[in-house]
Amino acid sequence: MSVLPTHHRTVTVRGHEIAYREAGPAGAPVLLLHGFPTSSHMFRDLIPRLADRYRLIAPDHLGFGRSSAPSATDFAYTFAGLAELTAAFTEALGLDRFALYVQDYGAPIGLRLALAHPERITALVTQNGNAYEEGLGADAWAPVLALIEERTPETEAPVRAIRSLDGIRWQYETGVPAAYRDLLSPDAWHHDAALMAREGQDAVQLDLIADYGSNLALYPAFQEWFRTSRVPLLAVWGEGDEIFVPAGAEAFRRDLPDAEVHLLPTGHFALETHAPAIAELIGDFLERRVEKRGK
Repeated sequence: MSVLPTHHRTVTVRGHEIAYREAGPAGAPVLLLHGFPTSSHMFRDLIPRLADRYRLIAPDHLGFGRSSAPSATDFAYTFAGLAELTAAFTEALGLDRFALYVQDYGAPIGLRLALAHPERITALVTQNGNAYEEGLGADAWAPVLALIEERTPETEAPVRAIRSLDGIRWQYETGVPAAYRDLLSPDAWHHDAALMAREGQDAVQLDLIADYGSNLALYPAFQEWFRTSRVPLLAVWGEGDEIFVPAGAEAFRRDLPDAEVHLLPTGHFALETHAPAIAELIGDFLERRVEKRGK
């Protein structure tokens, strides 16, 4: 593997500074969209493993990572709003055709982008990025669904705990077998927790979580896009994930019979333990299903 440097850049999109990581040659772009509560930091081990063949671009969503984080009173934090900013980000970088890698929050953001601009998407890699009701882990989603149904101080309290250090560590460790536990870097959850503890994040994150119901309402539209587009899809999924359970990965085959589904012995943040395996799966998938398709 030829290790190429990763560049840390920023671009102004609709008046907001969006930070992003970029590596690789000019052609064959792949847009990497992270989830909650992390940032492009989650791709730090994946990008160097693919940058010899693909242009990897990983933005921090507004309010996350090194991107601007306007207060919830200055910006309406909704998934529709983040998807629109992401589309504008791709336009600012001149990306008119690209593959998508989505995880957690990145899934509804990326799939909203696909609905708005289907001609731009060449392939979809979903790593614990859900689009089916059966993918919602019952216990993990109970407090979130209660908040979506009615936002009160009582329903906010358990959801607020999700972004605490302990809540974030739980997301990293849960479902990871003992054999892989020492591959988890504590730096990851401490990094996320520090960013989540910034002033204003409480309102930002509560607004986004409360808006998640708008994503659930779009699941039928996402699934219809799968059926009509026949987009090449690779699902690489931590089978121990209790947030988005493996049934969500298997469900893609219902609308995309040719979907490639791989369940890995890890949890929600599969890249923390299985970046080499995931990079190999992605490289093989893109070569077979995208590059040859375009010839």
